This record gives sequence, structure tokens and C-alpha cells, in this order.
Amino acid sequence: MTLDIPDERIDWRSKGFWLPDGPVTAAQLAAARPGLFDGGFTWPMLVLRRSAAAANIATMAAFCARHGLDFAPHAKTTMAPGLLAAQLDAGAWGMTVATANQALVLRRLGVPRVVIANQVLDPTALRWLAQESARGWEVYLQVDSEAGVAAAAAAIGGPGSGAVGSGAVGSGAVGSDPGGSGVVGSTGTGGRLRVLVELGHSGGRTGCRTVPQLVVVARAVTGVAGLELCGVTGYEGALDAQAEVDAFLSELADGARALAAAGLLGPRVLVSAGGSAWFDRVAALLAGQWLPGHELRTVLRSGASVTHDDGMYADCTPFRRVPAEGPLAAALDLYAQVLSVPEPGLALVGMGKRDAPFDGGLPVPRSVRRPDGTAIAADGLAVTRLNDHHAYLKVAPGAVLTPGDIVRFGISHPCTAFDKWRHIPVVDDDLRVVDVLHTYF
Repeated sequence: MTLDIPDERIDWRSKGFWLPDGPVTAAQLAAARPGLFDGGFTWPMLVLRRSAAAANIATMAAFCARHGLDFAPHAKTTMAPGLLAAQLDAGAWGMTVATANQALVLRRLGVPRVVIANQVLDPTALRWLAQESARGWEVYLQVDSEAGVAAAAAAIGGPGSGAVGSGAVGSGAVGSDPGGSGVVGSTGTGGRLRVLVELGHSGGRTGCRTVPQLVVVARAVTGVAGLELCGVTGYEGALDAQAEVDAFLSELADGARALAAAGLLGPRVLVSAGGSAWFDRVAALLAGQWLPGHELRTVLRSGASVTHDDGMYADCTPFRRVPAEGPLAAALDLYAQVLSVPEPGLALVGMGKRDAPFDGGLPVPRSVRRPDGTAIAADGLAVTRLNDHHAYLKVAPGAVLTPGDIVRFGISHPCTAFDKWRHIPVVDDDLRVVDVLHTYF
């Protein structure tokens, strides 16, 4: 799919790019294919390995196809149009976002179908979403309270539209013409909004805590002309044990059954779940046609799979449980230079919290490049802590680092890596730059 991806100018404001003499574009860099160590870049620098990312995208597309799932990967991981386009080209049904601002970015890029995996309460954002829906954009909201329903209703129809009406159920069509009639009010848009009701779990994030609460909120949705109840959604990624995950996903299915039994769902129903740690359980428990009388679409939202990592997702990927279905490969490398070796057992590297994620584990040393270009494994090295611009590296006896060495690190938790970099070089297997990702956070 072709997205409207601007070829931005890269200049002295772009971290890691050494451009004192003037700007370049991603297209110009791709045509020149500069080597990462040829002098046009400085340290630290985050890069994406093209072959690994492409393999991950293909792996997830194949996984979803095998299990009858649709894929709407979470765009918040990267907010990089180039990667979003690649996922859509591989067959993704749509994209997921966390905020209205992220939805605005994807709308401007031309992403045709978006799920907002949060309750939106801002009336300004809701009015815009309703207007864009009326113009043909397929966007889905989620609600977990009658307050959320009332806010959406007010955006569509103005004051008073949140009152329970005739109880008529929307078409339930997933992917139908989004220009429905709605109810015109004095301050509303007269558009319509597609809505998923969210089930949560105790101690988790958002979402109704019980199926009866889910039914109450769903009934409130169907009581507002212009709101279309499309199905149910949930997030299992904060749960630690498979038994807990399975119980929650089973309850999510029970929630869909309860809404169907109450006559609240249309003929086509959407069920959405799936972080990047338990998508195998989503496939096992939610895939298929298990809601009699309804055409069911199960949408997986796993976002971190596009780049994977060398830390938290390397440890918790579902492909550890089902290795025949995978694997995924770490696609992000962070290069940083050894600045000082002030005492035995310690090296300071020019990379810190401004450059590397640290909320889900510290960077992982992978290799060392000497000033003469030779490379060795990073045996005996470990990051112990980060300052703003320094990493403290424990150096085991027998390991040798000298100032000027460049260490290649893997990262842990890609969702907090991309937001630190406005431009990210894409490299081939020879470490030549073949593209540049732009990020929009």
C-alpha cells in the first residue's frame, strides 16, 4: 500500500547523522548507499536492519494467515510510516494506535483503517474522529464506561444525544461504508462512530471488570443513534501466567456471547486482543467462528513484533512456546563509542537514557568494533546503569575495551526506543544505509 510518506530533509538537527555542510533526503542517502562507518554518521546511532525487520513482518503475516486472524499491529511501537507501509503491504488489516494524536498522524499518512485502543474522552478529538468517519475513514473507538459512551454521543449529536434512544442496533458491519446518517445536533458532527466495548481484568489497565458491566456499557452504546457497536476488545499483555491469560481471553469470548444473547450485536462482529507476549493464546482461544449466528473477525494487535528485541521480548515471545511458528529476530542495533576506561572493570560508553530504552531492561552488548575495523564478540561486557548520556559497562577480567572502540548493543523494549530518534538509518547486511525511517511521536 502506498502511504503519503514525506521524504523529509535530514540535517544538523538529526541525531547521529553528521551533516555540517547541508541537508540530504532519505532518497539521496539511499541512492548513495553510504557505509555506517564511512564518516557520515556519529555516535550514538540507532539503526534498523532491513533483512531482520522484513523477516519479522513476513513471519507475523504468515502466523495470522495460518490461524485465521486479521492483523492490526500497534503503530505506537514505531510511529514510522515506512514500517507501517511495509506491514500493510504484507497484508495487515489495519493499524492500532493509543491516542487521538496518533490517529491523526495515521489519517494524514493515508492508513485506511485504524483501531484506537483507548477510551477517547476529549470532545475536540471525538468530533474530528466523527467527521473523518463520515468522510469515509474506517476508525474504531473503545469504551469501558457510560461516561465514555456519553462523550462519544455528544461529539456526534450535540447536547442530549447521550440519552438512551430506541435501542436499535447498528449494522455491525466491519468494513462497511462509514458515512452513516447519525443524528445531527447543535454542536455535534452528524457523523457516526464505530465502537468496541472493552473488557479488562483486576489490577490491569482500562476495561469493564465484569461481563455484566460490559453488557451495561454495550447497551448504552446501542441506545445512541450514530454509535455503532462493532464488538469487544481486551488486552491480556499485563498478565504474567498462561492460566491467567487463558482465563481472561475466555472471559472476553464470554462477553461477546453475552452481548449476542442480549441482541446487542449485528451480523458481523469484531473481537480484538493481543499484545506481543501472548498472541499464541489469542490464536488458540479466539480464532475461528465460535459465535453462532454472527460472522466473526478476530483482530490481533501485537506491535513489538516488527523489530522484536534482545531483551524483554526475546524472553517472553510466544515463539518460545511454539517454536515451529516463528521465529522473530532482533532488528534494532544501537552503536555507541567507548569514551573512557577510568579503572579496571569499568568502561564509560557515550549512550544514555536519551538514546536507549531502559524501562524494560538495559541494553545488551553484542559486539565490539575496534578502530581498525576488526570486530569481536562482546564477551564479558554488561551494562549496569545509564545516565542521561553515559552507559556504565562492567568489563570482566580478560575482556579489553579501549577508548574509541564502538560497541553494538541490542535493546530491550522497542516501544521506548523509536521515540528517542527522529530519523533512523535502515541498513543492509553489509551495514550500508539503504533508507531512513522518519518517526512521528
